[in-house]
Amino acid sequence: MSRAKSSIVRRRRKKKILHQAKGYRGGRSKLYRTARESVMRSLAYSYRDRRNRKRDFRRLWITRIRAGAAAEGLSYSVFISSLKKAGIKLNRKVMAELAARHPDIFSRLVQNVKETPGESGQAN
Repeated sequence: MSRAKSSIVRRRRKKKILHQAKGYRGGRSKLYRTARESVMRSLAYSYRDRRNRKRDFRRLWITRIRAGAAAEGLSYSVFISSLKKAGIKLNRKVMAELAARHPDIFSRLVQNVKETPGESGQAN
């Protein structure tokens, strides 16, 4: 029985890693071992940061909403609770866009919230 070699499989595996490492500096794109380490690390970072990106954007949106609400004389927490009591269902991404790019529309939203009968728009 002849000896089975893994030359084709090994070549494809190495080629795939080196292709993923294209654009890395120095030996990280040329040498298989360092390229594999760099690719594995970059894949781990990208997996982690896909989750972190969601957190980061939510923090950015909340900051923008807080600034817009403060300009109208409301705190963020009072504004959000008033929105819920008024039955206005807007997500934070849309509200942040309104606060940053369309302040006139956002101020009308805040006035609408302040006029809601269940909430005076001020903290107790």
